[in-house]
Amino acid sequence: MAPPILSLVLPSETGRVLSIQSHTVQGYVGNKSAVFPLQLLGYDVDPINSVQFSNHTDKLLLFFHSVSRALKPIIHNRMRCCVCRYPTFKGQVLNGQQLWELIEGLEGNDLLYYTHLLTGYIGSVSFLDTVLEVVSKLRSVNPKLIYVCDLVMGDEGKLYVPQELISVYRERVVPVTSMLTPNQFEAELLTGFRIQSENDGRKACNFLHEAGPSKVVITSINIDGNLLLVGSHAKEKGKPPKQFKIVIPKIPAYFTGTGDLMTALLLVWSNKYPDNLEIAAELAVSSLQIFKLLTFMMIDEAINF
Repeated sequence: MAPPILSLVLPSETGRVLSIQSHTVQGYVGNKSAVFPLQLLGYDVDPINSVQFSNHTDKLLLFFHSVSRALKPIIHNRMRCCVCRYPTFKGQVLNGQQLWELIEGLEGNDLLYYTHLLTGYIGSVSFLDTVLEVVSKLRSVNPKLIYVCDLVMGDEGKLYVPQELISVYRERVVPVTSMLTPNQFEAELLTGFRIQSENDGRKACNFLHEAGPSKVVITSINIDGNLLLVGSHAKEKGKPPKQFKIVIPKIPAYFTGTGDLMTALLLVWSNKYPDNLEIAAELAVSSLQIFKLLTFMMIDEAINF
């Protein structure tokens, strides 16, 4: 059987990504945060929106009243603190049947060859069940498919999704992923134990390796006011994984979509450096920090214009 035509025209150093995530018309989360950066870095990206909302469902913006000493030379000191929230949102939620119809349409035209699958926010068990079918279908076309899973279940003790999704992720999704990118709260949900230290983060990575993925990046762990990333790469079964931490300087602001962007950057850099997750994570963190700092500075300039 001849290879799918799309497999013959792939960029040699990047790839073709199917990205199943949320979308907002205004603002940046999910696919709105991930697709353009992936394209900018040379990837061919096909987005499917798990939900399509008018705007973010929570906070609008947070202005700031204080900055760290390291940032004071470049940030004005006269900013004030104000939390705003959108009063409402409207939109649509894609169901599992609708997702599968899109996959069937792609399959009918020999368009199912992907090097990567990237998933983010998923709001129902039925949709997640269909995503698992998508993983199987894509791997039947390309057995080397890399599945990068950003769980988007919750953060800071708050669950975004129905409780029953936790067991589906733990028992069925984690075993088929190539790279998993939970935050601290999501890693705790998957492992069943609290992460209160760097060592706890490393243990959580080991626990998740045993379930399936060779690469695990806990993207944010808050310990005593410090923000850490803990990563782990199990290159060979039965051998200790290569583990590392990155201390991330805090920027005193609220951002949406940064987790989605971080996972997209991890996909890019881990694909460029497949045997060195630490370098990939360092590059992803540095890119994200520059983006956040520039956004911070632009808001500062707008407020103090």
